[in-house]
Amino acid sequence: MTPFDAKLDATAKRTERLLDQLLSAEVQPQETTRPARLLQAMHYGALNGGKRLRPFLVVESAALFGGDETAALRVGAALECLHSYSLVHDDLPAMDDDDLRRGKPTVHIAFDEATAILAGDALLTYAFDIIAAPETDLPDRARIELVLALSRAAGLGGMAGGQALDLAAEKETPDEPGIVTLQAMKTGALIRFACEAGAIIGGAPAEDRDRMRRFGEIIGRAFQLADDLLDLTSDAATLGKAAGKDAARGKGTLVALKGQPWAEAELDRLVGEATDLIAAYGDRARTLVEAARFVANRKN
Repeated sequence: MTPFDAKLDATAKRTERLLDQLLSAEVQPQETTRPARLLQAMHYGALNGGKRLRPFLVVESAALFGGDETAALRVGAALECLHSYSLVHDDLPAMDDDDLRRGKPTVHIAFDEATAILAGDALLTYAFDIIAAPETDLPDRARIELVLALSRAAGLGGMAGGQALDLAAEKETPDEPGIVTLQAMKTGALIRFACEAGAIIGGAPAEDRDRMRRFGEIIGRAFQLADDLLDLTSDAATLGKAAGKDAARGKGTLVALKGQPWAEAELDRLVGEATDLIAAYGDRARTLVEAARFVANRKN
């Protein structure tokens, strides 16, 4: 295991411990009760493995600006709740209709469809609860900025809008600019937030916040491009989910449009662009540079 992999793994474990605590049966102030089956489905959907890349990006981006690590970890856990909601809903029969997620039955298979919908709803809502809660020890302005940025990344003009465009793409294949827009919304928006959130947590000036937002946009594009390559070249056992579904559904991707050699070269270009963008931070940004390479070169 490389030092980067060890660092990613350590943050993933810390995130999972925190998620386990947050998704306990302990009733919080102003809650009435936590229904057991719903809580189990939320726990199943949020704690079913994964690299926890998005929380890692929050923590490392915050560290770049001297942000509070405990607060960053809570924001990362909130982001992971929201990301998990998107996966639970994305797997539903009305969406991508998947039976496997990370090698395990999806939530609607392990429980039932109605419970999966409610679990996703509750995870989405809980993300903003975690950020707004007093335990996330940040200035009120920072918490408001985080809530607003995450709302924009997750909603109509971000991930949810991207999901709508993705469903429409099954009926009419978009052109290259349309694919880029779709992917920037569906996948890139939450990765962009993860990087920008660190600057917010660290109280960085607008110039740094803009730079980190752009860094997140670039590696978000690389993440989706790598994902499309894996969907084309890998198998279900490696991915932990069905492979080849985009091609089977006729979904437009940049890999399908421009070919595998172009995609591999474009990944190299994106990593170079991301690296150049944060070069001004010097050695302090080394882990984020390695994260960009990891995103482009991952195998599952």
